[in-house]
Amino acid sequence: MVFSSLLFLFLFLPAVLMLYYVAPRRMRNLILFIMSLLFYAWGEPVYIVIMLVSTVTDYSFGLLLDKPNMAAIRRKGIVVCSVIVNLLLLSFFKYADFFIQNVNAFVGTNISLLELPLPIGISFYTFQSMSYIIDVYRGTAKAQRNWIDFGAYIALFPQLVAGPIVKYSTIAEQLQRRSENMKMFAEGVRRFTIGLAKKVLLANNIGLLWDTISSSNLETMPVLTAWLGIIAFAFQIYFDFSGYSDMAIGLGLMFGFRFNENFNKPYIAQSITDFWRRWHISLGSWFREYVYIPLGGNRRGLAIQMRNILIVWMLTGFWHGANWNFIVWGLYFGVILLMEKWWGLALLLRLPRWMRHLYAIVLILIGWVLFTFEQPAAIVDYLAAMWGFNGQSLWNAETVYFFYTNAVLLFVLLIASLPIKQWSKTNELSFVHVVWYAFLYLLSVAYLVDATFNPFLYFRF
Repeated sequence: MVFSSLLFLFLFLPAVLMLYYVAPRRMRNLILFIMSLLFYAWGEPVYIVIMLVSTVTDYSFGLLLDKPNMAAIRRKGIVVCSVIVNLLLLSFFKYADFFIQNVNAFVGTNISLLELPLPIGISFYTFQSMSYIIDVYRGTAKAQRNWIDFGAYIALFPQLVAGPIVKYSTIAEQLQRRSENMKMFAEGVRRFTIGLAKKVLLANNIGLLWDTISSSNLETMPVLTAWLGIIAFAFQIYFDFSGYSDMAIGLGLMFGFRFNENFNKPYIAQSITDFWRRWHISLGSWFREYVYIPLGGNRRGLAIQMRNILIVWMLTGFWHGANWNFIVWGLYFGVILLMEKWWGLALLLRLPRWMRHLYAIVLILIGWVLFTFEQPAAIVDYLAAMWGFNGQSLWNAETVYFFYTNAVLLFVLLIASLPIKQWSKTNELSFVHVVWYAFLYLLSVAYLVDATFNPFLYFRF
């Protein structure tokens, strides 16, 4: 089940909201937990076992860590065991075939692939579960003694599918005490509607253009067609993922939770450093707090710091998918960030603002080519087309047609990518706001009624 579906909008969500607000306050986490399990089990019920194993395991480890006067070595052992269990589950279902393929390729074996479907949201809830154990170990959060409350944290359906990654220390207080009110609920509806419109009206439509261009012959692709295609993908993945994050944040508000922001207009960045402070903020924060700093951060000399940065970015790429192109994509940005850190940013500051922005956008678009094509040959062919190395023309009649038929959509996407104030000066929803959001919602629903193209890119990550 996905948020941008009629089943969710008109059956599941209304049912959950009704049960949640009719139930006594002490029962609301139980309602969320049960309905979240139902949400998760809707498409693949067998994989609910994996989530429950992860939940029970880390709940138990948390209770062990909470015992008084436990030796430091035993506490570290519990954390290590928890991390191993979580990473084994994640690796088995997400990376097993990747490792088998590489063993077969390098050793010459013929081990059969497992071909296991990827459990929805496993990358997100695994990281959340590990953050709980680490936070309890560090003393930044108390062990959760109520199994239902902990289960609600792990399985919480608003952000289960695609984040944002919610650290336990951020939400611990809200699990115990939160106050739902009409203003917060209205804010949640507004935010959910914006996310739904971004996903359905913007990401899906520009995704059709990308599908058309990416499926054509890369070796004969004109330069401007290649650039238009990867720009279309950049818009699709941004409005797809940020739209889901907006919907998750909005749903959280409807149930009294405040999740951290996950995007902050990343395409206005003037450096790659700036871009990664704005894109998938919760993932960057997780790796910084639970990988980079424990490895030593920048406290142990330049060489160790460079090593730590490259490790973090290799893992960031690998987190996104079980293929070498994701690792290359992560290391690509890791190397650029290293260069910016030590001399690049100083040089960039001497350039005009528009040149800094152009520099960032070009590098980001090259990165998206590495990200979206899994085959090395396709990456090489597409990059060659972008820079005219395939010997093709600058444009052709098809390029003009693509621009002409998508000009209005591209303009809307560009405007929507810029910082635009969405609230009135009083931060209250006026009648005009209500009409506007109602229109967006109805338009999105109308699109879904006839839609045959409604992908979600981050399902495969």
